[in-house]
Amino acid sequence: MTEHRSTEHRSTEHRSPDAQFRTSLLEENDGPGTNPTDNKTMGEIIAARFSRRGFLQGSLAATAIAVTVSPLALILADDARAAGGSAFTFDEVEAGVDDKHHVAPGYDADVLLRWGDPLFADSPEFDPTKQSAQAQERQFGYNNDYVGYIPLDGSAEHGLLVVNHEYTNPHLMFPGLVTIVDGEAKQAPLSKEQVDVEMAAHGGTIVEIRKVSGKWQVVRDGKLNRRITSNTEIALSGPVAGHDRVKTNADPTGTKVIGTVNNCAGGVTPWGTYVMAEENIHGYFSGELPAGHAEAANYKRLGIPEGAYEWAAHYDRFDLGKESNEANRFGWIVEVDVNDPTSTPKKRTAMGRFKHEGAESIVAKDGRVVFYLGDDERFDYVYKFVTTGKFNAEDRAANLDLLDDGTLHVAKFAEDGSVEWLPVVFGQGPLTAENGFASQADVLIETRRAADLLGATKMDRPEDIQPNAANGKVYVMLTNNSKRKADQVDAANPRAENAFGHIIEIVEDGGDFTAAKGKWEVLLKCGDPAVAEVGATFSTATTANGWFGMPDNCAVDAAGRLWVSTDGQGPKATGRTDGLWAVDTEGEARATSKLFFRVPIGAEMCGPLFTPDDQTAFVAVQHPADGGEDWEPFGRPSYYEDLSTRWPDFKPDMPVRPSVVAITKQGGGKIAV
Repeated sequence: MTEHRSTEHRSTEHRSPDAQFRTSLLEENDGPGTNPTDNKTMGEIIAARFSRRGFLQGSLAATAIAVTVSPLALILADDARAAGGSAFTFDEVEAGVDDKHHVAPGYDADVLLRWGDPLFADSPEFDPTKQSAQAQERQFGYNNDYVGYIPLDGSAEHGLLVVNHEYTNPHLMFPGLVTIVDGEAKQAPLSKEQVDVEMAAHGGTIVEIRKVSGKWQVVRDGKLNRRITSNTEIALSGPVAGHDRVKTNADPTGTKVIGTVNNCAGGVTPWGTYVMAEENIHGYFSGELPAGHAEAANYKRLGIPEGAYEWAAHYDRFDLGKESNEANRFGWIVEVDVNDPTSTPKKRTAMGRFKHEGAESIVAKDGRVVFYLGDDERFDYVYKFVTTGKFNAEDRAANLDLLDDGTLHVAKFAEDGSVEWLPVVFGQGPLTAENGFASQADVLIETRRAADLLGATKMDRPEDIQPNAANGKVYVMLTNNSKRKADQVDAANPRAENAFGHIIEIVEDGGDFTAAKGKWEVLLKCGDPAVAEVGATFSTATTANGWFGMPDNCAVDAAGRLWVSTDGQGPKATGRTDGLWAVDTEGEARATSKLFFRVPIGAEMCGPLFTPDDQTAFVAVQHPADGGEDWEPFGRPSYYEDLSTRWPDFKPDMPVRPSVVAITKQGGGKIAV
């Protein structure tokens, strides 16, 4: 989900005004990537494959897939094919940059939840000058990322909204923190009270919402409303629970973690629980391990410690010199039972430990559940997890521990257009004692090293991965990788310093999402198609507003149509802010893209999420006003007292506030139909 003002494609000479705002550059600070292997990159494989054959002429177009397709999806696909055009009907937004959000004509984009909004009947109103951890724990958190919807009583107009709060930007949150000295932004150290607010603003929100007279409202006295924070007690479950490598002074049992951090994308399971993906955990740890410590190589592979946050100054558990095992307790998928607000969330260790972007799932033909997982770093991997047990639609309780038992796989893409899913299982192949693994727990704690040894394909920042029940395909968002060198590509794939990313489409063998093999194709190479050297492959029907770069999150609506949100666009990179694009994947319109919604200056587009009736799209506008020198005509740092936008309130006494927006068609009806 997310790049924290995704500047990884920019040159270093443009960064000075924001250099002190370390949380804004958290992913960029991981340098050239931490993968030390010589495994092939996706760029090399794409280049080799398409040097022999026409682009977008691959096997997926002719592959027959046995899946269940919704009637609406069939109708839309038939209509689109008959017309030889797009499955989406709306007038595009004009791409650009300003301090507001914009949605397609004929639609309303209403702010539903803002940072600091009360979530409970007894919650205090938001006061940015009197912030406290106690207040923040009862209010909507910061930097909303993943958005999910869980119907109540099967309703598409009454349900639970579940929202991740990935990280915090203190320079945008707190007054008096930033001063400008000789044109440079200087950020003062945070007080313990400010760190406590940050910790309370992380995590997630579960809140009841209801549609009334066509508009969504928060139900502040909803009995299932809940905040999860960096101080919430969370159980470790699965193969790693109780292992010596996750035991600490505070938790000698190795089964109880305090908090969850950097919750990027996520998912909602078929049985109606909420899963939160822990991504850039490296930024929360500081200090040094004792010399010769056994975890040194493990932590280096994850970029730990990075020290973007100042939490270790006040809490020993984030100081590696004082709690050397604490970092092994982060980097997992967290599952929350939303039906019980007193339940203990669980870190499901069977699903692996890395910089998780998301965890979108689908029920396979045989009833097992498949989760697709991206490791969001340059040169890292695509995974899927297949449960051992089967989903029971008639017994929710029987599904609640499915995620503790299953097989994690990592993808190896071949030049012939095939993909193989390699089991990440102790005792198989190189995952043995000879290579330093004593058990499955060791393999999962060091998932990246295990995947290295298996020879998985090094990807260009795998982020959201979305299976599509309507057509049996899987869409992989690869955001960018400016560190890829020229000798890793050739003339058939001129994507050295891949600033704009691409989207891979997978079809599993036999339409079976549990399959060990499948086929892959490039759906899109992103960027401006008018610039030949970029090598973008949008259809010729895509307008100047319709192309995009840096695909990050995605959603498949109830009709089986693909929507893509972006992270990292800006005037210097693309001449436009981030936004939400509708992307055709079928028929003559394949690879056509249209701009539906764009965010204000400095923001990233997160979510998106469609209600089951396709009549609402929820989107998350993250870190508006972040950045500075890259945002013309500002050309300066943006911070609490001198913001590039005061979206969404536009009041002089209110800071910028990350928010969730509900998009509906004026007069009602399905979106883009």
